[in-house]
Amino acid sequence: MHELVGALRSYAWGSRTALAQLCGRPVPSAHPEAELWYGAHPADPARVRLDGRSTSLLDVVAADPQHELGPVAPAFGDRLPFLLKILAAEEPLSLQAHPSAEQARAGYQRENHARVPLDSPMRNYRDENHKPELVVALERFEALAGFREPRRTVALLQALAVPELVPYAELLGAQPDSDGLRTLFTTWITLPQAMLSTLLPKVLDGCVRYLSPSADESPMAAKEFVSEAQTTLELAEAYPGDAGVLAALLLNRITLEPGQGLFLDAGNLHAYLRGIGVEIMANSDNVLRGGLTPKHVDVPELLRVLDFEPLELPIVRPEPLGDGAFVYRTPAPEFQLRRYELAAGAEPVEVLTGGPGIILCTAGTVRLRQGADELRITPGSAAWISAVDGTVRAQAADDAAQLFCACVSGT
Repeated sequence: MHELVGALRSYAWGSRTALAQLCGRPVPSAHPEAELWYGAHPADPARVRLDGRSTSLLDVVAADPQHELGPVAPAFGDRLPFLLKILAAEEPLSLQAHPSAEQARAGYQRENHARVPLDSPMRNYRDENHKPELVVALERFEALAGFREPRRTVALLQALAVPELVPYAELLGAQPDSDGLRTLFTTWITLPQAMLSTLLPKVLDGCVRYLSPSADESPMAAKEFVSEAQTTLELAEAYPGDAGVLAALLLNRITLEPGQGLFLDAGNLHAYLRGIGVEIMANSDNVLRGGLTPKHVDVPELLRVLDFEPLELPIVRPEPLGDGAFVYRTPAPEFQLRRYELAAGAEPVEVLTGGPGIILCTAGTVRLRQGADELRITPGSAAWISAVDGTVRAQAADDAAQLFCACVSGT
């Protein structure tokens, strides 16, 4: 059991307050802080404190995968198969999806053959892995995720009362399935700029009208698509003239309350909008973007990997295990995430019976014990548990505390 220091990532959509406040640092931070990475991804591995030295977790695992990963090592190519993060979004992330394992292998080999440098901003595939992911809200978390049931999208387009949207609503209404969604999404995401510049302002005007009560309507009258209309206006303000604003009208608008999770598998189109959460994923950095970003956008490749099947709200509700412990069930073999709510003065609880695993504190101060060893972690700090470590128990040191435990599914 060793202290693990996360790698801080700064992106324009990050927050200058959320991560700094969580970790007890001065606010505001000098730059927007978007993510803390706790893992062994080559792009930015976390650091393990060993005998007074700080060593890359990537190097620690590579030096002795059997010692660090144990019996799971061969199944995942002697690599830690998951990446744990804290994510803080002040502004919307890009409209994006992740490839399947087969698509990732093919894309990685194709770009290698074309001699696209791994660090090129034009690169889509930076490794051969898929990237199923789960985010658990630490506070209210807003997102767009998966294609909405087509008939509800037709109702949304009709509710906006924009004449220019009528042909598109009729197109989807005539084929309310994955093929209809594919046709409409492809049409919108590839609209010539001249047509987009005409259509998008009309849609935004429709959103404003929809959100404004009419003379014969109560200001508090319930409307079904308020969040969708507000989000469309917010995205258009952040990314004016972007086709992704139209495409976002096709997606489920989701609000996670603290403790709720959102799971996204290969091909699920999504965009995180705002909030702070704990995120775990397969150890990959493959992203196909379709808009809402100044970064590289590759629409043909995105279309190749997208799953256009309508997605029911993919909210993962925690399953209670007793003693303040909860587990988030997903089909991903690379990871499992558990949450522990530690009451003040309560007895220690068992959180891990051996690694590989990462224990992350998100509130309060936690006392970890493994054999004769003890380690205190505070919000934003973590511990690396190798395969040879024994059972780890956790206890709130003072007031109530919260921690997350990431491990390989089935271990």
